Amino acid sequence: MQEIKKRNFFLGILSAAILLLIFLFIVLFGNINREENVKIGFIMSGSKEETGWNGRHYQGIKEACEAFDAELLVKENIKEYTGLCEQAIHELAEEGAGMIILSSYSYSEEVKDLVKAYPGITFYAISSEYHSDNMTSYFARMYQARYLAGIIAGLKTESGVIGYVAAMPNYEVNRGINAFTLGVKRVNKDAGVVVTWTDTWDDEAAEREAAGRLIGEMQADVLTYHQNQNHVIRAAEEAGVFSIGFHQSFEGFSPLYLTSAVYDWNLVYKELVREFMRGEENSRNNYWVGIETGAVALSEYSSEVSDEIRAEVEKAKAEMLSGRDVFSGVIYDNEGNLQCDESEMISDEMLLEGFDWYVEGVEFYE
Repeated sequence: MQEIKKRNFFLGILSAAILLLIFLFIVLFGNINREENVKIGFIMSGSKEETGWNGRHYQGIKEACEAFDAELLVKENIKEYTGLCEQAIHELAEEGAGMIILSSYSYSEEVKDLVKAYPGITFYAISSEYHSDNMTSYFARMYQARYLAGIIAGLKTESGVIGYVAAMPNYEVNRGINAFTLGVKRVNKDAGVVVTWTDTWDDEAAEREAAGRLIGEMQADVLTYHQNQNHVIRAAEEAGVFSIGFHQSFEGFSPLYLTSAVYDWNLVYKELVREFMRGEENSRNNYWVGIETGAVALSEYSSEVSDEIRAEVEKAKAEMLSGRDVFSGVIYDNEGNLQCDESEMISDEMLLEGFDWYVEGVEFYE
């Protein structure tokens, strides 16, 4: 009788363990391959063949879809504020997309009402101001890499003037400008960052003209940018001044091209597609990952970045990884107002949805 009881007891424990394992498997993996023939729509402002912003995003989502055996439906050259994004969404819905990714900043503003008409479709949008039950914001904390790049710029400038060619003043661009300037100021209190706007994401003539004015009229000897392409690097090379790139690492330039602040969109898109395949989509307003995941980083340095400069960058990176964010401690804006105190950290909500001011050290060249 005792043997039977022991056997039943152990069988009960074994059954419970098996059920627990089954439950964990379902939770972790059960929704992979949520259905056959999953289709993911991807809307982009340029061509999948180009370099820079659009090309990097396309490669990221392409690899993610291949990893999860999902069909990728791409809508290229969908310019912002033209009505083409709405049209593209209608077309993707007709083609059976269960998830649609809006990969240019202003798309979500354009279609914030339209997405509600498609409650059965999951939307991810690359800006943070607009959300809905079926639309989540996604981004990587590029400002962290910008801060590290600012340290390099601050230690390389001799004129004390660093030029920044920027597309337009939205929260994402502002975060980058501010973080970069904080990095500069960390190592060079006498240096400043002069920003000029082009009012477009991609205009070679405007970007080259802006770079030329920053170099010729403001004596900037280091340039960086927030634009889709690397036109500013090319202008800096021709003028013989240092440059720091954006989006991706570039080849074929001289050592004056110091490094780039880069994204790993492959990592980001794989996580988004994984969420969707598991049925965990739209569980939060913002999906925002940082340097600790490898989603943002600095690319390989040129020979002009000394060991001493590299050590300063590593020191700052270690601080971030230990939990001290870029926007923490005493921060004044460029009008002299205290925006963050010693024991404070600026919230993600402010960084994402209310960053309409600039830190001390930022100037503008019109």
